[in-house]
Amino acid sequence: MGTVSGNSSGKSGRRTRLSPQRRRAQLIELGVELLASRPLEQISVEDIADRAGVSRGLLFHYFASKHDFHVAVVQHISSDMLERTAPDENLDPMEMLRGTVVAYVDYVTERPGTYVSMLRGSVSADPDMRSVFEATRRAMVERTVTHLPSIGIDPDATVRLAVRGWVAFVEDITIAWLQQQGISTSPGPDDPEGGSALTREQFVDLAVAALPAVVASAQFASSG
Repeated sequence: MGTVSGNSSGKSGRRTRLSPQRRRAQLIELGVELLASRPLEQISVEDIADRAGVSRGLLFHYFASKHDFHVAVVQHISSDMLERTAPDENLDPMEMLRGTVVAYVDYVTERPGTYVSMLRGSVSADPDMRSVFEATRRAMVERTVTHLPSIGIDPDATVRLAVRGWVAFVEDITIAWLQQQGISTSPGPDDPEGGSALTREQFVDLAVAALPAVVASAQFASSG
């Protein structure tokens, strides 16, 4: 997630005029920056307006409410994550899977606080936020099952359900692994798992190996 370059208000107090699209994008980017250090619900309209050098009222010109602004921030992060973890279609299926998992791990280790705040924070119970998370998970499931026929696997309803479970599994173990690594996941729960921490490579191996295992279980269940 890039930082916003160039505050829109200089020392003179004059505000730089931006196009409506760029101003809206700037406000969202500022929200993304703040989310790295505090829970989403603690990001105030005043904080964003002050950092952008605009009035509080101008922010509501682009977003109907504080809640709508928060949803836009989460949508931006989810879209960015999907873009960063897009599979390389030139690789074979297992290499493609590994590349996607590696990109995912890299993405969340760059912004652990944001990751935990979204999945474990109070906003995760909000219906609009959950809709964004569900859309993101569906996209991850779809791009995974799309490649299963190339290795002789029929992505029937049971297999799709298993892949959905794998996505949830990776989300959960990622949080536990970040805490094992001692990587700060604040603002999130401090609940580190016991035992020796896995290395990054071991963690990637675990996440990658889990998908064929759950798909095989789904196939076995379907054949019964």
